[in-house]
Amino acid sequence: MCVYTCLGEDNARFVLLFVVLAVYMLAGAALFQRLEADLEIRQATEFWRVYHTFRRHHLRSGPVALRRLDELLYAYGNASSSGIINKSRRWDFSGSFHFVVTIVSTIGYGNTAPQTTPGKIAAILYGFFGCSGGILFFNLFLEKIVTLLAWVLRKIHVYRLKRQIRKKSSASGRVFEPGADREVSLPDVLDLDQWKPSVYWVMLHLSLSCCIVACCAAAVYAPLEDWKYLDALYFCFVSFATIGFGDFVSIEKTHYPYAHWYRFANFLFLLAGCCCTYSLLNVTSIVIKQGLNYIVRKTRCGNRDATVLRLPKRKSSVSTMYFSKSRGTRIVDRDSLRDNFDTPRRMSGEMISMQDFFSANKVSLTVMQKQLQEMAQSRKGGNSIVTVSNAAVLEPNAVGPLAIVGEKFKTTITRNG
Repeated sequence: MCVYTCLGEDNARFVLLFVVLAVYMLAGAALFQRLEADLEIRQATEFWRVYHTFRRHHLRSGPVALRRLDELLYAYGNASSSGIINKSRRWDFSGSFHFVVTIVSTIGYGNTAPQTTPGKIAAILYGFFGCSGGILFFNLFLEKIVTLLAWVLRKIHVYRLKRQIRKKSSASGRVFEPGADREVSLPDVLDLDQWKPSVYWVMLHLSLSCCIVACCAAAVYAPLEDWKYLDALYFCFVSFATIGFGDFVSIEKTHYPYAHWYRFANFLFLLAGCCCTYSLLNVTSIVIKQGLNYIVRKTRCGNRDATVLRLPKRKSSVSTMYFSKSRGTRIVDRDSLRDNFDTPRRMSGEMISMQDFFSANKVSLTVMQKQLQEMAQSRKGGNSIVTVSNAAVLEPNAVGPLAIVGEKFKTTITRNG
């Protein structure tokens, strides 16, 4: 028995994604071990070389001086990581505002953290509601940006269709009279209300937007923070993707030219970059899910040529409707009916009224009519590849970013899928 039959499509997709992510993380661990391990060993060797050289030339008085040196190094490390020395204040108003921005945006650099017990309790409560509101804001931004991109791409699509119609009309000998309205009306056979942009085009536009924001931000960060431009781009990606390693953090120096304007620009860059990158990551997850669906369909066992159209299953039996003389009329409680008009399956001796029967099949008839209409339109076009929305790929009760993005895009799948 094949894995698909045992698990089902949703579970097979979940297991496949787990395996892919596990392999991806193992490969990433091997990659970064090869890239960074040698430098880590060299840095540790250099530190201990300097440490022992200092002990050999300057600490000959005994173990007390050595213990004091270790205490000094420990205190200096803590002070440097806490931002007490050679850095701007962490807990003035501007530093505190930067801290709450990292909480709400879920970046969490780690360079600033509360030290007192009340501060830690406040960070838990503040972070709970702040992260919830931040995620909601990112989801709303995602909905707005994909709606805007869908509207723009639809206008471009309509313009191209009108341009093609105008060219065909000119080639057929039709001449527009001078002064006449040159606006071309589209035929009624084109169902533009159902047209949705391709997820790949939206992904391309979002990628360009993220690159523009990151390049502009890096051009500001590099000279003001004394970073290399590549380091500034690296900081932008780590911040905009809300990874937040903390090795590079903006606004840590004690003095900046135009400090107030720079803090405001830093806030705008973080806001725009996080929103655009969040949208791009969710759109990319749609593409990854399409790849998983393709793999699941290709590894599916059984009949691959089965028709996609499947009529909804009936949960109520029609063949058991009869009037029993040996039993009295049974009154069905209407409160027992579900909100989606699905009635529980009755035993063979129970009676069902026609009104309950039509209520139970109201949704099924509507879905059947819609599916038959879509099949008729697809056959009218004569194509074996049908354009459907991602809502057909996603579960009907899908929520969150996948559901938001899935309503706006289309994908092409074959009927054998």
